[in-house]
Amino acid sequence: MDSLIQRLKALSSAEDFLKFFGLSYDERVVHVNRLHILKRFYQYLHTTEGLSGLDEVEMFRRYRELLARAYQDFVESSAAQEKVFKVFQDVGGRQSVPVTSLRDSLRSRRAAA
Repeated sequence: MDSLIQRLKALSSAEDFLKFFGLSYDERVVHVNRLHILKRFYQYLHTTEGLSGLDEVEMFRRYRELLARAYQDFVESSAAQEKVFKVFQDVGGRQSVPVTSLRDSLRSRRAAA
C-alpha cells in the first residue's frame, strides 16, 4: 500500500486535494483561489509542529484539518487580504519606486547617450 505522502505527490490541483481528503467545497471559491489555497496549505504544513511523528491515520486527519483551514481562509476572505503571494504582500499589491530613483536613472541614461 502506498504511503499518504506518495499518494499526495500524485495529486496536482486544489480540487484533487479537496476530493482526496473528502472535503466539500464551492467550485467558485476554488476556481478563483486554487493556487492560494494550495500555497496556504503548504505554509500550514511547514509551520505545524509534530506532523512527522504521526501514524498514517493521524497524519491524514491533521492534513485534512490543515487543508480545510486553508480553504476556509479564502471562503471568509480574499487573496488580496490573505497576502499569500509576494505580489499581495507589497503595499496593497502595488510596488512603489521613489522619484529620486527615477531621476537618477534618467541622469545616467542621458550621460550614457
